[in-house]
Amino acid sequence: MSTTIATSPENAPPHVGFLGIEIDVVTKRQLTSLVASSICDGGRRVIAHHNLHSLYLFHRVPEMQSFYQKAAFTHADGMSLVLLAKLLGVELSRENRIGYMDWIDDLMTAASASSWRLFYLGSKPGIAAQGAAVLRDRYPGLQIEVADGYFDQEATSADCREMIEAINAYCPHILFVGMGMPRQERWIAENLDAIQANVILPCGAFIDYVAGVIPTPPRWLGRLGFEWLYRLISEPRRLGHRYLVEPWFLPGLMWRYWRVDRAKSRESSPRTYTRELTRRRPR
Repeated sequence: MSTTIATSPENAPPHVGFLGIEIDVVTKRQLTSLVASSICDGGRRVIAHHNLHSLYLFHRVPEMQSFYQKAAFTHADGMSLVLLAKLLGVELSRENRIGYMDWIDDLMTAASASSWRLFYLGSKPGIAAQGAAVLRDRYPGLQIEVADGYFDQEATSADCREMIEAINAYCPHILFVGMGMPRQERWIAENLDAIQANVILPCGAFIDYVAGVIPTPPRWLGRLGFEWLYRLISEPRRLGHRYLVEPWFLPGLMWRYWRVDRAKSRESSPRTYTRELTRRRPR
């Protein structure tokens, strides 16, 4: 497998920027195609995602900004982000909202049909193996190995080096890292140069949902933008701060960017809008 960190292909999807972040405008089918093309290219690409929680962390945790600079693509995960974009005049639609539980069938079907090797890193001991067994049963021929996230994640630790060696020995086409934000993003950014995988996906607790450890919200709730409420009721201790406290940072953030937008509008005509506040980063 090549050790080259791949850049975006020439047919990269359109993108939008708002409130300091950037989103690639893709559908589930297009996102799966990006994974396939990344594997065919033989390089390495991080495919990240943004939701309201990551927006909060992006403006408070410097490592998160560094991580997103390393990502080749970033898709929207969560209707709240899509609705916020619409409020700001940015062109994102419901079909551009791609959560892992909505995308997993497309991705696993492609992986099974194409004989891609998958490696999942994260979750509590035993949970990842349980989820992998469910996936193998659901998608015959699926090749997937797992390791739990309970190891010393410091990049200089023996534990971390051994984990990367185990991943590289399997030589996965896709590496899922499910440690929760911002731990998974920090780990990927710190170890990217050493990881031998074509596609690296920070995926949160998706395999916990597959394993049935965490109740899966009805998919229609996600399309309506109320999946967060189901998750909050299911895991109030873990998600209470995320859903009840963090959103209060939005008014201040929007006010700050509105002031920047207003200042720019005085210097140019016609009026620029929020989506012009960020320029596309080089890849």
